[in-house]
Amino acid sequence: MKSTCFRLFFILFSLISSAQKTNYSTVTIADSLKQNANAVVRLDQMDIVIASQRSMNIKTQRVVSVLNEKGLNDIDAYAHYDKTTSIKSIEAIVYDALGNEIKKIRKKEFRDQSAVSGSTLFSDNRVLYLDYTPISYPFTVVYTCETETSNTAFIPQWYFLGAYNLSIEKCVLNVTFPKELGFKKKEFRFDGFNIKKTTDTDTNLSYTATNIVAQKQEDLSPSYGELFPKVMMGLENFHLEGVDGKATTWEAFGKWYGEKILNGTTVLPEETKVKIKALVGDEKDPVKKAKIIYDYVQKKSRYVNIAVGIGGWKPMFASDVDRLGYGDCKALSNYTKALLEVVDVPSYNTILYGDRYKLDIQSDFVSMQGNHMILAVPNGNNYIWLECTSQDDPFGYQGIFTDDRDVLVVKPEGGEIVRTKIYDDKGNTQEEKGTYTIDENGNFSGVLKIASQGSQYASKSRVETMQPNEKEEHYKEYWDNINNLKLGKITFTNDKENVRFTEDAQINASNYGTITGTKMMFVVDAFNQYTGSIKRIRNRKNPFQIQRGYLDTDEIEINLPAGFSIEFLPSNFELKGKFGEYKTEIIKKDNNKLIYKRSMFVNKGKYSNKEYDEYRLFIEQVSRNDNAKIILNKN
Repeated sequence: MKSTCFRLFFILFSLISSAQKTNYSTVTIADSLKQNANAVVRLDQMDIVIASQRSMNIKTQRVVSVLNEKGLNDIDAYAHYDKTTSIKSIEAIVYDALGNEIKKIRKKEFRDQSAVSGSTLFSDNRVLYLDYTPISYPFTVVYTCETETSNTAFIPQWYFLGAYNLSIEKCVLNVTFPKELGFKKKEFRFDGFNIKKTTDTDTNLSYTATNIVAQKQEDLSPSYGELFPKVMMGLENFHLEGVDGKATTWEAFGKWYGEKILNGTTVLPEETKVKIKALVGDEKDPVKKAKIIYDYVQKKSRYVNIAVGIGGWKPMFASDVDRLGYGDCKALSNYTKALLEVVDVPSYNTILYGDRYKLDIQSDFVSMQGNHMILAVPNGNNYIWLECTSQDDPFGYQGIFTDDRDVLVVKPEGGEIVRTKIYDDKGNTQEEKGTYTIDENGNFSGVLKIASQGSQYASKSRVETMQPNEKEEHYKEYWDNINNLKLGKITFTNDKENVRFTEDAQINASNYGTITGTKMMFVVDAFNQYTGSIKRIRNRKNPFQIQRGYLDTDEIEINLPAGFSIEFLPSNFELKGKFGEYKTEIIKKDNNKLIYKRSMFVNKGKYSNKEYDEYRLFIEQVSRNDNAKIILNKN
């Protein structure tokens, strides 16, 4: 009896102990969280303790069950460190699908590498990251890390849902701070998500989120950062790069940044000043002076990438860039500013979010923001924006990395939020003019001139720097509607003065026309046919966005084969709506010559999920008409 009681007690004790132990088995994940998910965050907890204006401790625990290979990026097991930030501890434990421990990875086993490639000056800016190759899926990683920093200017933004196709079991944020530092926060898009604010006092802030299902990335969806909930945090009284600062207004913040961080960084050697003055000579026009300096910087320096959050916002000295010939965005912008000062051209460091996807500095939340720096040169009531990291961009051209967004311009009198250049939809042009000939066997030969401007210049001009195999791949993808395509001579004209890129191409293809008996059939739009498709999405949830509008115009002369007459010619077509305008026209010159004209204008904009089907119909009509065929009959 005693033996039986002992066994029952032991079994009960084992069950209780097992229940108390965290269960990392993927079997226990709710089916609703697995749906559409590549990974499931079992727990993501960050505890931020701001002890003083010059001390911040961050503890992170992140438990991620990776369901397939696509979910590997969601582990997020890495930490940056430098002279102001130290990693107190870092560890990862890997569990199999049943929750059994299979590997423990300690600090010394994390990969330790420079956060900056191609630079020795930033050798103390490093990153520790987990480099783990799984044996099988699913598996779970428990990652813990503790860092300490004297920089309190950057409090991490907190994303409750950090990616598409990722679901959340539990997400916790705890922040502790002294009342006198002026802690502030801004909440984004909480509606529709299970997020509870558990504490909100003058020294503590806490949130808990649970059971957030994975969101599918639908075609043309905005960035997840624009759709999902997050919290921005900052201090009115902070510390950065060894200097105490204030962020009460943008004007005050910009003045502090200029005087305390940027001041003293633009000193240049005397011999460089002499060289620059000689280079500019007697030129009086500030814009022309700036062009000369920008060209000099492009030829002399190269860009090295420094990861976001590394190197702070204090640029390396202009004298070091001058000596070494390289720098990151802050360094090269500041170096250009220093050179412009030599010839009495004013310019202002400008902070922004650089990305193909437009993202604004939050103008109603004064804090350290952004991941990139450019230079603003005043020109009347406007600015000329200089992308100082590029060795190829035309002077004053912004392309699609910094255009049309709110940025912080740092002037001597203080900071100012300004909108960068907006490229008009109808100014983003691609103009095609050419000729193609179809012979009696259906073979195709053509010549074409493509001129691109506005934001289309950015995507086209990169072709010039491609390797030969990359160029061939690019054009075969561009003309994927032409089977058996063979590229002839292709030449480029890059007019940087007018920001216009021209491609002159010769192409040919066998059997472009399909011959059946005495009839030949071929698609009239050979050069700029829309071959993509817009997916049908039932019950679409997300709004959709057209980031940049454009205008394509084509005029093509078509030479038909001798001995054939036209049996069928597609009708002229016109389409107008909220998304844009589309028009085609075929003009018959004589029995063997046609002129094909096409124009397509697309409006940029943000549209609701309910308008998606209307847009899909618009594109389908364009695609269908672009595929219209001519039928010839042999005489």
